[in-house]
Amino acid sequence: MTADLSQLVKAYDVRGVVPDQWDETLAELFGAAFVQVTGADAIVTGHDMRPSSPGLSRAFARGAAARGVDVTEIGLCSTDQLYYASGAFGLAGAMFTASHNPAQYNGIKMCRAGAAPVGQDTGLSEIRELVEPWIDSGAPTSDATPGTITQRDTLEDYSAHLRGLVDLTAIRPLKVVVDAGNGMGGHTVPTVFAGLPLTLVPMYFELDGTFPNHEANPLDPANIVDLQKRVREEDADLGIAFDGDADRCFVVDERGEPVSPSAITALVAARELARNGGKGTVIHNLITSWSVPEVVRENGGTPVRTRVGHSFIKAEMATSGAIFGGEHSAHYYFKDFWNADTGMLAALHVLAALGGQEGTLSALVAQYDRYAGSGEINSTVDDQAGRLAAIKAAYEGREGITLDELDGLTVTATDWWFNVRPSNTEPLLRLNAEARDEPTMTKVRDEALAIIRG
Repeated sequence: MTADLSQLVKAYDVRGVVPDQWDETLAELFGAAFVQVTGADAIVTGHDMRPSSPGLSRAFARGAAARGVDVTEIGLCSTDQLYYASGAFGLAGAMFTASHNPAQYNGIKMCRAGAAPVGQDTGLSEIRELVEPWIDSGAPTSDATPGTITQRDTLEDYSAHLRGLVDLTAIRPLKVVVDAGNGMGGHTVPTVFAGLPLTLVPMYFELDGTFPNHEANPLDPANIVDLQKRVREEDADLGIAFDGDADRCFVVDERGEPVSPSAITALVAARELARNGGKGTVIHNLITSWSVPEVVRENGGTPVRTRVGHSFIKAEMATSGAIFGGEHSAHYYFKDFWNADTGMLAALHVLAALGGQEGTLSALVAQYDRYAGSGEINSTVDDQAGRLAAIKAAYEGREGITLDELDGLTVTATDWWFNVRPSNTEPLLRLNAEARDEPTMTKVRDEALAIIRG
C-alpha cells in the first residue's frame, strides 16, 4: 500500500479508509512518530468498536513500545474515556476511532498528557513529516529497551469521576431514552447511569462498528428519527443520542423535538457559572446562537468568541482559564475535564437540570432558545474565495452592518447575522444564519444563498 498522508492526516486527527488508505503497518509508524514528537516515556491507548480498531490500536502500541515507551491499553472506550485516562494518569494518549464516519473508516485522535490536543499546529504536522519517509524506509531502529504493553480497565473510574462533577442523587426520577447508534455509548452509559434515579430505555446499545441501524451521527436529522419516535412512544422525559465514539451528545425533548446544541451550551454554561460563584469565562464558537453570550452575561460570566474547531476551543480554554466551552456541533468542553470535550458530562448536566425542577425539558430550554436559526447549510461551489468576496462586496458599506473575518465571513446587523465559511477538505461553503424571528431569518438565509450559489 502506498499511503497518501495528505489525504490521511487532517487538521485535528488521522482519518481514512482501512485498508485502502492506511493499515496496521502505517499505524505502527504513527506510534513510533507520536512518541518521538511528544517525548513521552509512557502513553495510554484506547479504541472504539470498529472491526479494524483493535488491530490498529495494538500496532500503534507496538510502534511506541519499540521506542522504549510503556503503553497502557484501556481497550474498548469512548473518546472522552481516553481523555479521562490521559488526564488522570498524566499520559499522552491515542484513541482509535473515526467518530461518526461510515464503517470502512478509522482514525487516531491524539493528545499530550492531560488531554492537551495534538493538531496540525501542535505536533500533528511533525508526526506526518516523520512518517512520510518511513513509509518506504521503515522507522529507524531504536537503542532503547523495548517498553511494556499492559492492560487496564478505566470504565468504573471514568464513571465515578463524571458523577463526582454533577450530583444527580437528589433529582426526581426521570425516564430517558438513549440511542447509542451501536457506538461506544452502549459501553459507557450503563455504567455511568448505574444507581441513578433514571429509568433507562436503551436503543442500539450492541457494539457494532458496521452501524446496522443508522449512522452514528446525531447531527443528521435522519439519524434521530428512531429516537424521536421512541421518546414519544415511551412517554419519556427526554432522549439522548451519542455519536460513534460518544464524545458528542444530542438531546431531544419530551415531545421528541430536537434541542439545539446552542441551547444546551447556554443551559450548561448557566449551571457551571452558578457552580463557580457566578464568575468565569465561557467559550463559544462564532456560529453558536446569540443566546449563548447573552445567557453567559446574565449569569455573571464573560463570553469569549472563537473560530470553529476543537483545537481553537481547547487552546482558548487553556489560555483564558475558561470553565466551559460549547460548539454548535454538540461538542462540550469542561475545565474540570482537562479542557477536553465530553458529551457524557453534558448529558449529566441536562439530566440534573431537568430532574432538579418539575417542568418539562421543552419548558426548561425555552429560556435558552431565543432566536430562529437556519442550521448549517452546505453549498458546493467552484470558487470558495470568489464567492466569499462576492458576499463581502454585497454587504460591505451597508448602513448598520458590520463584517468580520475571524472564521470565513460573518455579517451582522441589529436583528440578524450570518456566517459563511469554507470547508477545509471539500469544495463547500457552509452557511449559518440567525435572526430574532423566523421570517427575517428566512429572508437573510435566502439572500445569502442566492449569492453563494450565484
